[in-house]
Amino acid sequence: MINLDESYASVPQPPHFEPGDLVKHRNYGYRGVVVSLDASCQASEEWYQSNQTQPAKDQPWYHVLVHQAAHVTYSAQSNLLPDNSSKPVTHPMTTLFFSGFEKGRYLRNKVPWNPGEPPDIPPPLPPDPGDALDD
Repeated sequence: MINLDESYASVPQPPHFEPGDLVKHRNYGYRGVVVSLDASCQASEEWYQSNQTQPAKDQPWYHVLVHQAAHVTYSAQSNLLPDNSSKPVTHPMTTLFFSGFEKGRYLRNKVPWNPGEPPDIPPPLPPDPGDALDD
């Protein structure tokens, strides 16, 4: 006989949020926008143990651009709630990873999310020599 409880124990939880969704942290209250997600925690054990809390690893984890800050958090699904404010998030990377904001959510573009690596974007153009002022 098959024990269904054991069979389903390894099935990952479905994600509650998608890139572009607005979220609010259950414990810390900050707002943000989901930029990427992992089916389970992909952080190192050292990083995981250094956190103030250790939510279950076997649930979706989200990379969140934090409102009115320049940092990104990596949060477990159990720590996030939907943010129904429909207000945009102020973060320096929203225009890099999203193409717009409509109906209370961001529209994710195709720029890949690679934690720890800068995005693959072209470098800025050199200044136009014609713009230099003659002294």
